Amino acid sequence: MDKNELYLSTIDPRAGEIARKYGLGLEIAEFCTALNMDENFPEMDARVRGELGGIEKRMLHAPFNELFPCAVDPRARALAAERYRQAIALAAGYGAKRVVIHGGFQPFSYYWQWYVEQSVIFWKDFLREIPADTELLLENVLEPEPEYLLDIVSAVGDARLGLCLDVGHGNVYSKVPLDIWLETLAPYLRHFHIHNNDGAWDTHGPLDRGTIPIKHLLARARELCPGASYTLELPEAEPSIRWLLEE
Repeated sequence: MDKNELYLSTIDPRAGEIARKYGLGLEIAEFCTALNMDENFPEMDARVRGELGGIEKRMLHAPFNELFPCAVDPRARALAAERYRQAIALAAGYGAKRVVIHGGFQPFSYYWQWYVEQSVIFWKDFLREIPADTELLLENVLEPEPEYLLDIVSAVGDARLGLCLDVGHGNVYSKVPLDIWLETLAPYLRHFHIHNNDGAWDTHGPLDRGTIPIKHLLARARELCPGASYTLELPEAEPSIRWLLEE
């Protein structure tokens, strides 16, 4: 595995230290909770700036709690847009040009047709106001099959909107194998979140412990998605980094 393709999520409290040790990038996760952009911001900002010291490759994960860019209610979409604007401004301040955002699908709230239709409306409108050099990456969470995200990004048709495949989420929540996700979404996949689990719960477990054949999947990803990057989204990343770099 090429180290230049790899990022660490700051859900690992030692992410900055480890990234400097191995020459990796960082994906800033402190603002996955929107509250950390408000009253908790001074503390979070100091933490992030400490983590980023000496690290050039940077990206940011946007907040996701109670945010639904696919919402039918326009006021709910407006809240999502407000929080994403905050996240994009923070990313620019930290020198990160790539922002990961959850698609927001809720299986007991939306028919898939609503999800696709309302998401396309949201992203076409939102992309008009973001900087030309900013890249947004929609991440799967509860989507049961890859066509939902494929339909959204292809209908939006903007080069600034791509996809992030979270293999752990796919292993738990999907109705189809991860290889199918990869093959279906490959033209739009620019980033991956990698972690493992047993298929029953999204544990963000070590790469070598679970039912996902990580090295096989990554080999296929590098074949189908040359130029894509990968974030180890693990609360304790260093053992998995060593395991991954053995190949």
